[in-house]
Amino acid sequence: MMQAIRKRYFPALAEYIRGGKDASLQHANALGQQLYGFQPEEIIAVHEDCIQALAANVDSKDAVQIYHRSFLFLMELMVACRFRMEINSEGDIVEPTAEQKIVAMRERLLSSNRSFEKVKNKYENVLQHMDSGIALFDGDGILSFVNVQMAKLLDIPRKTLVGCNIREILLHPKLNIHTKRTILRLYREMILKRHRYYEFQQKDGKHLLATVTYGDQLDGDFLFSVKDVSEYKHIEQSALQNDKLAMLGKIAAAIAHEIRNPLTSIRGFIQLLRPYLLEVGKEEYARIILTEIDRANDIIYEFLNSSKPSAPVKQAKSIENLIREVVMLTESESLMRNCEIGIESHLEDAIVSIDIKQVKQVILNLVKNSLDAVEETQSERRGRIDIVLNSDGQYVEIMIKDNGKGMDKLTMSKLFDPFFTTKEEGTGLGLSVSYRIIRNHGGTIRVNSKMGSGTEFIIYLPLVG
Repeated sequence: MMQAIRKRYFPALAEYIRGGKDASLQHANALGQQLYGFQPEEIIAVHEDCIQALAANVDSKDAVQIYHRSFLFLMELMVACRFRMEINSEGDIVEPTAEQKIVAMRERLLSSNRSFEKVKNKYENVLQHMDSGIALFDGDGILSFVNVQMAKLLDIPRKTLVGCNIREILLHPKLNIHTKRTILRLYREMILKRHRYYEFQQKDGKHLLATVTYGDQLDGDFLFSVKDVSEYKHIEQSALQNDKLAMLGKIAAAIAHEIRNPLTSIRGFIQLLRPYLLEVGKEEYARIILTEIDRANDIIYEFLNSSKPSAPVKQAKSIENLIREVVMLTESESLMRNCEIGIESHLEDAIVSIDIKQVKQVILNLVKNSLDAVEETQSERRGRIDIVLNSDGQYVEIMIKDNGKGMDKLTMSKLFDPFFTTKEEGTGLGLSVSYRIIRNHGGTIRVNSKMGSGTEFIIYLPLVG
């Protein structure tokens, strides 16, 4: 029976909702007369089923409007249906009184309203607990809705935000200066310049993506959403780095061996000519040529390593012992450069499964980079390198921190690119090789730096389970 009611009810209700004109309520009146004799509970149940089906196919804002408009349709239909007729003890049909009609109407509407509030609360609950910040401004620029995540991003209680315009939000006493600047930048880019998307970075390093849906699509309202895309950026950067390393491998495979062969021949002939150069007092020429050939061979060796580092031959090793070995290897050089290296360990016999030679190469490379960085600032302060060991139970964290000159964001973004270097005699391959070695061990390398405040490299390696 309910299926029969729904078959007539759903298209009539949908037409009224789509039409948006009160004149179409006459369909509700006509339908109510057709449904004369059906139980009101059946009609109410069909109405709720139909309205939920309609609301499920529209945005949450439109769903609220649909529920409000559907009340008029239901009231008109129920009046036409004249509610349920009562049968007295003698078997005669008795029409309910006007008071009974009002009471019955109130009960039906309250029931329907409770259903509406339930669905409305469900939509609001979804919006409130999204991982994106949501803010809705009306056509006059007044904030009419803000969810929990957006309030967290602004670091302002929600109840003090709703009803404010942009100017009042900017003047809010709890709004910090960094967030205020971000809001002004978003206003300039997304409202004045009408950019749909804008990506920015917070002072804590998080990457956020803001999007806006303009008023012409929301009946004059403006919908802003802000989402943390830091993980996506990290994945994107890793994919880009992998592409660069793959390209480097193709280049290396094509030319490296071809270059080494003639260099070996040249080196041999220079050694044969060395006695003749000695006779004419030009032995220094031979020494310089041999030194440069050796340097070229070293570059090619790094080039080949960067294209395809050998698969790690893993052994169980105490990471703390490995770090102390590296510090011992660099101790004399650090003393010569007037730099102090300190170790701070918060580990208890942390064991990692690694290729000892490869990982030692990575740590030596990073320590030497730090020595180069602090050497440039010796006139200002004594060099200091701190190696801090921590663990989260799953990974060991090796932080190598110096008090050197630091790096700007542009340098940091290119740091692991093959051939990128800030050193006059650098090859730009050391860090790209280090990146691949750590990645082949199932770990990662991250870097934090600020001009004038030093640099810290953080290596994450999986612990032995």
